[in-house]
Amino acid sequence: MTADLSPDCALVLFSGGQDSTVCLAWALERFARVETVGFDYGQRHAVELDVRPKLRAALAALRPEWKARLGDDHIIKLDALAAISDSALTRETAIEIADNGLPTSFVPGRNLIFFSFAGALAYRRGARHIVAGMCETDYSGYPDCRDDTVKAMQVALTLGMDNRFTIHTPLMWIDKAATFAMAEELGGAALLALVVEDTHSCYLGDRTHRHDWGYGCGECPACKLRAQGFATFMSRRRTK
Repeated sequence: MTADLSPDCALVLFSGGQDSTVCLAWALERFARVETVGFDYGQRHAVELDVRPKLRAALAALRPEWKARLGDDHIIKLDALAAISDSALTRETAIEIADNGLPTSFVPGRNLIFFSFAGALAYRRGARHIVAGMCETDYSGYPDCRDDTVKAMQVALTLGMDNRFTIHTPLMWIDKAATFAMAEELGGAALLALVVEDTHSCYLGDRTHRHDWGYGCGECPACKLRAQGFATFMSRRRTK
């Protein structure tokens, strides 16, 4: 027996970071019911899980229609992922480029596992659409963020569950600067301020140092990418 998946329902992979917050706003603009899922996999920056409830509440408060559409939140524990990985995101090791050319912050199989669990949850919750913040334009070199990987997972979920799933990646072909711009387009100055102030990207979990672009150590790849994106966003704004 196949599940009755609603074309009006979406499940958003919501980490508490800049990208997934903008994707949640994007989904709230498009679908009648939107649920969220976060993954606790022993990440060093587990503080991202702590900011999620505040972000959800703030997004719901921005617009009455968003509040009406925002549904349940789910947290899935994936301790086994940290146990089997040797990554700077799950170990106290330096974040650098490894001999294989990938950052040591790469967690092998992470997004593949996320999509598998998200698909199973979407199946149970009746959601045809899955929304995720992967980006191939402006990213850290992770192979499981590539468009081909996401398309392959969409096919696998559809075949493996005998239901037509659609995975949306609204940030796939834009850079971090355009992601800040999308936040402003979707929710105005209020959403942009929320993304800057309350989302978390820093791999080291630093919420003590405040920069123009938000909180973070300022040195890890995620912080540098966010800082560069915000500077470019502000520069593009001034030249309009």
